[in-house]
Amino acid sequence: MARASTPARPPGRPRAGIDAEVYAATLSTIHELGYTRATVDRIAAAAGVAKTTIYRRWPSKGALITACLVDAFGPLPLNQDDSPAQILESGFRLAAAKIGEPGVGAAFAGVFTDAIGDPELRHVLSTQLQDPYRLVLEEALGESTQRILFFIDVTIGALLHRMGMTGEPMVEEDVDALMRMILRELG
Repeated sequence: MARASTPARPPGRPRAGIDAEVYAATLSTIHELGYTRATVDRIAAAAGVAKTTIYRRWPSKGALITACLVDAFGPLPLNQDDSPAQILESGFRLAAAKIGEPGVGAAFAGVFTDAIGDPELRHVLSTQLQDPYRLVLEEALGESTQRILFFIDVTIGALLHRMGMTGEPMVEEDVDALMRMILRELG
């Protein structure tokens, strides 16, 4: 007698949404423990997955953090009718808001620091996180790569410096003042 067959499900728990679970666990672990103590083992435990599940998707902690930041920041909000000043301001305000979210600023600062001594991670961070924004801004603003990198350095650098020195995101009035300085330079 033939048995009724049911479609076989792969062993383990379903994998739909695993990236989102790992990203959330990554940011919460970094927020709770700090970047250095947020090991892949601890992130995996917080996400309820095996460490091998993480390493199958991301080859290193730095690659995981970069992917997590790409997800957290999302695309640059652009409106075709926006002026160059509005485009730059919306990008800067997005960055300021995201860096102020729990875990995001510490993740960014931590992976940035690791990248200083790790050329491979620096390449991942540059090509996966910075370059998509840089390219959009170059096209939207009609500015050179060097000019856009200057704007990114000044804005993101100031936001991360404030977070690193105070443990708090930049307050809105300082975000406004920094934006005015950048817009004057944009001319």
